[in-house]
Amino acid sequence: MAVITLLTDFGFKDGFTGVMRGVILGIAPDATIVDISHAISPQNMLEGSLVLAKSAPYFPVGTIHVAVVDPGVGTARRPLAARIGSQYFVGPDNGLFTGVIEAAERSALSMTFLHLIRPEYWLNEVSRSFHGRDIFAPVAAHLANGEKLEDMGEVITDPAHIMIPRPEATADGWAGQVLAVDHFGNLLTNLTPEHITPEKDLSISIGEARIDGLVQTFGERESGSVIAMIDSSGSLSIAVVNGSAAEKLRVGVGTGVSLRYCR
Repeated sequence: MAVITLLTDFGFKDGFTGVMRGVILGIAPDATIVDISHAISPQNMLEGSLVLAKSAPYFPVGTIHVAVVDPGVGTARRPLAARIGSQYFVGPDNGLFTGVIEAAERSALSMTFLHLIRPEYWLNEVSRSFHGRDIFAPVAAHLANGEKLEDMGEVITDPAHIMIPRPEATADGWAGQVLAVDHFGNLLTNLTPEHITPEKDLSISIGEARIDGLVQTFGERESGSVIAMIDSSGSLSIAVVNGSAAEKLRVGVGTGVSLRYCR
């Protein structure tokens, strides 16, 4: 039984995600469909890329991930399908899969990319504004039914990438930035444990706040305290105990984060 995941910026109000599920089940009725998220900020490919990259590793071999954050729908941007490691990815070729691709490169996983050009695997009528329904959902369903990826298009070697900001070394630490704000108002940065030297004391500055050291759990500080910790996805995150760091600090995506060593 194939697993198909869905990640979009569609929300739930207008029925778009339900229609995609209907298309999939009409072609592959035995598929198991899992919603990763439909609350990606509209047109935010960086956010979608980050959420997909940190979610995909927890799914089983052969999972088919359909990701649609697609401000260029209906333009010349290519519809894409890929085999990355042991999983499949289907969606627009606009850089949405950058996070997954970069993770695969770090792990030396095999990758095959196809420009989807075989309309027999799509719906009969393809709109200019809903390729999630008309192309990506049916392609995923046909993959779930055992169709070969290579039969669905032509191999390409230049999938689109977006720029994911990297930390930069400074004289006394690292300069990073906030990449995303989660549902709780936690600020997820591009700093990771590889940027932290355990034997040195550190301080983190963001906006007008300064945080000395890291905590392991939210419970180590009083309610309302601003804290820094390595979160479940391996990112250095800024949080407020029982509150929203984004609201309290009045910062968001793109805000600079300075990590300095005190000695």
